[in-house]
Amino acid sequence: MTNKEKKVKLSIGGDQEALLFLLKQEKEKLYRTAYSYVRNEADALDVFQQTVLLAIESIHRLREPKYFTTWLMKICINVSLGVLEKQKRVISMDDLKFQSLSTEIATSDEKMDLLNAIYQLDEKYKTVLLLKYYEDLTFEQIAEILGEPIGTVKSNGKRALTKIKKILKGVYIDERTKQI
Repeated sequence: MTNKEKKVKLSIGGDQEALLFLLKQEKEKLYRTAYSYVRNEADALDVFQQTVLLAIESIHRLREPKYFTTWLMKICINVSLGVLEKQKRVISMDDLKFQSLSTEIATSDEKMDLLNAIYQLDEKYKTVLLLKYYEDLTFEQIAEILGEPIGTVKSNGKRALTKIKKILKGVYIDERTKQI
């Protein structure tokens, strides 16, 4: 049993200091995930706070300590989707040009084109790509978070990449044609 799993067991048993320690370790990942969904700082902070509150209130329901991070990410994603559902917001492509996924991502044209393409995808495809490539989760972890079979997650990942290639191919072929 890892040190993290020991802290999770203590948290499940009611040790709030252990839980706060674990939440501090996950805070950047949670914020990044929230921001990747809601795409603005204020909403991302709200999602983060709601996620932490829900985690504190429901840690006693976590059955397997080794799935703490997966469980926490699932809460964050569900809260993010709930915020988006409540707002029924439509983000224009112009808004996306001026926002980045996180402070770690450079604002190069290619990365912005990639983000724009990702945000054009259906939710199931976007979620797999964001968790896989921006949160560095394995397909197994993503399947656990989403509660879907691993085959479905892998298929959605492959379909998402195919759709991204089609979207980006159109952008870059059009630009090359203009220059010639």
